[in-house]
Amino acid sequence: MSTDDQVHSGPAATIPVGTVFARMPLTAAHVKAGAALFVAFAIESWEMLSLTYIAADLQHSLGITTAQLGLVISALFLGMIPGALVWGPVADRIGRQRTCMWSFAGYGVLTLLSTVAPNYQVLMATRLLSGFVFAGVFAITFPYFEELLPVRNRGRAAVFLAAGWPIGVLAAVAVAALFGDHGWRAVVAVSAAASLWALVIRRWVPESPYWLAQQGRSDEAYDVLARLGATDLDRDRPLTVPGLKAGSILGLLKGSLGRITIIQIAVNFLFSWGYWGLQTWLPTLLQERGLSASSSLGFVAISAVFMIPGYLSASWLTGRFGRKKVFIGYVLAAAAGGVYFANASTLTELYAGIFGLSFFSLGAWGVWDTWIGELYPSPVRGVGYSLGIFGQRVANTVAPSLVGLLLAHASGFSTTVIFIDLFLVATAVLGLVLPETEGKELQ
Repeated sequence: MSTDDQVHSGPAATIPVGTVFARMPLTAAHVKAGAALFVAFAIESWEMLSLTYIAADLQHSLGITTAQLGLVISALFLGMIPGALVWGPVADRIGRQRTCMWSFAGYGVLTLLSTVAPNYQVLMATRLLSGFVFAGVFAITFPYFEELLPVRNRGRAAVFLAAGWPIGVLAAVAVAALFGDHGWRAVVAVSAAASLWALVIRRWVPESPYWLAQQGRSDEAYDVLARLGATDLDRDRPLTVPGLKAGSILGLLKGSLGRITIIQIAVNFLFSWGYWGLQTWLPTLLQERGLSASSSLGFVAISAVFMIPGYLSASWLTGRFGRKKVFIGYVLAAAAGGVYFANASTLTELYAGIFGLSFFSLGAWGVWDTWIGELYPSPVRGVGYSLGIFGQRVANTVAPSLVGLLLAHASGFSTTVIFIDLFLVATAVLGLVLPETEGKELQ
């Protein structure tokens, strides 16, 4: 009898789901699931930035102040704060696939309603609700994909999924350029239509076998494993996951999981502040350096292109060196790029600074998005990841307003960017105390 059989044999003759993934090959089914979730992540990025690039028209159309504009941009993130707390436990209880379906559907309907908002108050309400329901997709995209991947490919493939972010940024810029002349309502309507991608997810992405095993549906879990390419399946042995209460937030605040949870929420807050505080106001900051509005939009698009090789390099490196070394190294390199960007005196130096900042910060994001879900057992993976999203969205909500106040009080380009950069340094320090997960089976 092998060591593995000795460990997992017993009266119930069960087998942990993660053990099957340890010997599974990467197949076309994984590629299709990855493609579907890649586009979903790009849509998430697109929606988060869609109003940023049509802000001037939105402000003029509704006759709102700059402060009100900042609140409208932040409204989606504000809605995601309670949304993340709700959808994480929901995803652990009703399943990954249904969470995506319901979240996408609600987002599409509410976003479409926002296109006919007659005033600032109605737009704020619809944006808040859109953020609340769309938090479901944010909370589950990465854990969902991770629960379908072989152990040996999980890190690289999941980080690659994160490259959907700059594609979404480019899509937001392209839609603003193509439909912006028709007003902000047309741009938002195009965003609403993107929710139909949920139908592709339903067809291409099977339910997580971890979740199915948790529900006692071993036969269905085995069917998914076979679809993904697993062989030599012993269907007489029930599949199992750790015996934790599904979606329990309180369970995440006890013992070793409690320590991990507090640290990863803090990292999410600090890292999101460091990235989003700059990204939201980048066009305005660039205009302070003399770029026109159209030139600054082009600058943003080029910086998004720089993000793609950052993701790809991080994807390759994390499979060789693990999450911790790549994440910390990339975050510190991004901070260095931010310092150079803040002190740039020529257009060439601005481009060089933003290249370093975009390349390394988004590569680090890809590793981090992968790392969070791996820190938790399957029954609480959704809620654990959603608490991280909660930390991100608090930062996303507060950072644009505070950076706006700094700009309003004439803090200046360099001082504002350096202030934002300090959050990246704090992020790297906290990352040192989290456990490495590369090459380990998911629980």
